[in-house]
Amino acid sequence: MASLNVGGLGEYLREQRRNAQLSLRQLADAAGVSNPYLSQIERGLRKPSAEVLQQVAKALRISAETLYVRAGILDAERDRDEVETRAVILADPTLNERQKQVLLQIYESFRKENGFGGTEEDGEAVPAGPRPGAEASTSKGGEAAVRHGGEAAVGDDSDPRRTAG
Repeated sequence: MASLNVGGLGEYLREQRRNAQLSLRQLADAAGVSNPYLSQIERGLRKPSAEVLQQVAKALRISAETLYVRAGILDAERDRDEVETRAVILADPTLNERQKQVLLQIYESFRKENGFGGTEEDGEAVPAGPRPGAEASTSKGGEAAVRHGGEAAVGDDSDPRRTAG
């Protein structure tokens, strides 16, 4: 299998793991990923998702942002406030993963609306929030829902067939 260009992520992770005096197996257990998968990341054979990087960063007690940059998920020159806002949302233990993703989508849609989203210099699209014309709302339980043409894309309390009881 060919090595992926993930900006020295594997070597950096191995160095951080060794500095923390953790075995590969210990880090894998702490991060909630499989030992073979973590080994493949360290050897540059796999490019992990942002969620996996966040779990590994938490287990190593290091910045997830640093791992995102090394993995090529974030541009090192990106707006610092945006990076910090995303990191705070992703690190919030009171939100589940679905809620975090919805909140990030809403945040990105507001940034786009205000002229800060769109495409990067190389022409690749920045991960988009809700599609144009989508509206974000909050259900009775305070849970965010993203609606597309009246259909609830996310949110348990937003089924129009439910009646208040």
